[in-house]
Amino acid sequence: MSDAGSEDVDAKKNKLGEYVGDRNEAGERHGHGRAVLPNGDVYEGEYENGKRNGQGTYRFKNGARYVGTYFQNMKHGQGIFYYPDGSKYEGAWVKDVRRGRGVYIYPNGDTYDGEWLQHLRHGQGTYNFKETGSKYQGSWVNGNMESAGEYIHCNHRYEGTFANNKPSGSGKYVFPDIKCEQHGDYHVEDQDETQVLRWVPRKITELTPPAIKTAEPEPQEGEETEESGSEEGQEGQEGQEEPVDL
Repeated sequence: MSDAGSEDVDAKKNKLGEYVGDRNEAGERHGHGRAVLPNGDVYEGEYENGKRNGQGTYRFKNGARYVGTYFQNMKHGQGIFYYPDGSKYEGAWVKDVRRGRGVYIYPNGDTYDGEWLQHLRHGQGTYNFKETGSKYQGSWVNGNMESAGEYIHCNHRYEGTFANNKPSGSGKYVFPDIKCEQHGDYHVEDQDETQVLRWVPRKITELTPPAIKTAEPEPQEGEETEESGSEEGQEGQEGQEEPVDL
């Protein structure tokens, strides 16, 4: 009979939380199980050698929820995170952070579909503004519009370079309906102790013809292609995103 008193058992239980599920020969959580953590969070899913590993659902006491893949207690692989403010991210995770391809839906209805790095929009992606119907597609760096991109409106678009979410330097406005383009430059000017972004037009031209893609030659009958024979083969608010403010 164990000499551990009931108080010792309760103290250990409060430290580790409650667990109901499979275990391995070493007594570690292994297989499918459900755990209620001391802070009130709940995890139900797969374990391996005492750690969350595989498919699972983690419910935070603040209302957030993660449904997806775990690796050694970390969100890793594909998963969906529902944030307490109503936003949602669905996509790739690497060691508990958004990294790779994913879609984020913001509380105001804006959406971002593209690449991520360390919880930030980074790489190529498209941001849709629900209120205006406009969208930006192009390059992102550390959460901001940077380098080459397009800001697309219902009847025209701007093509050029961006810096810190604003147009910068040379670019052009394209008006498909009236079949013309206005080329110019964006300059930052001081006005009443504030900096104002000003568009300076240079010229108007006809629409630039779209680039013509060269068609791939079709293989002759009996000719093998490269694909021939190929086989088909934690906090609940961490990483919560704010919509782009322009």
